[in-house]
Amino acid sequence: MTPSRTTLRAAIGTVSAAVLATTVLIAPATAEAAAPQSARTAAAAGPAVRFVDIEGDGGITLKANVFTPADADGSRRYPVIVLPTSWAMPQVEYMAQAKKLADAGYVVVGYNSRGFWQSGGQIETAGPQDIADASKVIDWALAHTPADPQKVGMGGVSYGAGISLLASAFDKRIKAVAALSGWANLIDSIYSGRTQHVQAAAMLGGAGALTGRPSPELQTILKNFFASNLDKEPDMIAWGKKRSPATYLDRINANGAAIMLGNAWGDSLFPPNQYADFYEKLKGPKRLEFRPGDHATAEATGLFGLPNDTWTNTERWFDHYLKGVDNGIDRESPVLLKSRSTGAYEGYPSWRDVPSAHRRIELDGSKRINTNWDSGADGGVIFLSSMLDQFLRLPPMASIPLLPRSLAAVWQSERYPTGQRVRGTTHLHTTMSSTAESGTAVAYLYDVGPLGLGKLVTHAPFTFHGKTPDQPFGVDLDLFSTAYDVPAGHRLAVVVDTVDPLYIEHNPSGARLTFSSPAADPSYVSVPVRD
Repeated sequence: MTPSRTTLRAAIGTVSAAVLATTVLIAPATAEAAAPQSARTAAAAGPAVRFVDIEGDGGITLKANVFTPADADGSRRYPVIVLPTSWAMPQVEYMAQAKKLADAGYVVVGYNSRGFWQSGGQIETAGPQDIADASKVIDWALAHTPADPQKVGMGGVSYGAGISLLASAFDKRIKAVAALSGWANLIDSIYSGRTQHVQAAAMLGGAGALTGRPSPELQTILKNFFASNLDKEPDMIAWGKKRSPATYLDRINANGAAIMLGNAWGDSLFPPNQYADFYEKLKGPKRLEFRPGDHATAEATGLFGLPNDTWTNTERWFDHYLKGVDNGIDRESPVLLKSRSTGAYEGYPSWRDVPSAHRRIELDGSKRINTNWDSGADGGVIFLSSMLDQFLRLPPMASIPLLPRSLAAVWQSERYPTGQRVRGTTHLHTTMSSTAESGTAVAYLYDVGPLGLGKLVTHAPFTFHGKTPDQPFGVDLDLFSTAYDVPAGHRLAVVVDTVDPLYIEHNPSGARLTFSSPAADPSYVSVPVRD
């Protein structure tokens, strides 16, 4: 008999728990067994871990694990950190980091978000029930562990990051947040430029269906999303707005939690722009970190207990804002960027201060392209492309001279005599017309070497509806933020085409797009650089 999905999910969850728990708990014990007796005696007093059931909103059961410091004897209280799991991840996701934090004197509660694995309820996609669950877990920790009610922190990766940020708007007890690979604006993440990020949404939908129980609301949203049902677009935007920390910015600022944001330049699910915009509007203690990679890859090694800069700074953040440790993190440059090209860290006083100048590429002349055919300029494949860039510095590439000009509009700068350190958000301004009322264009910025091979620096999609055919209209588009070094002697190329596997395109069959540069309103691309 073929096992049911529920049975498979339970089996996978059990195996995952066993593997991760073995990595976190048994491997260190093996190392201790080989150590001298004195070392084994000291190691025996490690943090205590137990698996518990916590009642969530509406009476559902949230599966959780709790780490308590080894010296907890009932005579004192400790700062507490609550870690909701990432989308589709089992509750043992954070056990390696939880053990480290407990060793450092924290009570740590990691729990499976509702609707996933063995936790009850349905997947509400960081809806009101998820926020209420977070407060219920804090309530439980204060009642059942030596947790200090004045020193409550929340954090997590991806889904856990979003829930933590949202919870900080509704629960004043939360004093510090570390939101890694999360989102501030859900619509700007998966529907930026009014364009469906199809690979990202398909991954989320498929993983949710495999490991959890999507709510009817989520199923309806995804159905209309993939069907490009414009009649339901207002419903989707309202659904996303309710689940976006940016919507509750005033409440987050009023509550005053210290917010640390971390993300990757190539995040396929939550592009960095929306985090940078949100960061600039935060009023309390704040920190922003961007590194090479894709969704959650900057934090991944830390989940296995390996050295990891993101998690190191996360612990330092909690140490300062929950324990009051004078470790200097509050005096460091609050914006920390790691270059995709050199791997070097750079600190800045604010996101606005990242670029010191802008290089302008004129988009002169008039260019007309046909739609519905892939020119060869693409943003890559989710996860794979940005991970190749992260580990091998191999971003998606295209031969710029060989791109068919009937399918791609191309402009190039002169060769730069010195290297250009692209830092921040590239902006495109142009005048466009279409033979149809709806359409999609995707803009790319390439670093072009002497042989014409272009390496992708950044890109972004743009979709329009309800335009008068052949009537020009203005387009302003922010490409995804990045940190990339263009070598001396190279050019920058701007490419615009109409098809990219990452996105759903809306060009009717046979439609053509025209890009022009009126004398009264010239078209250009503004590239932020750090001189």
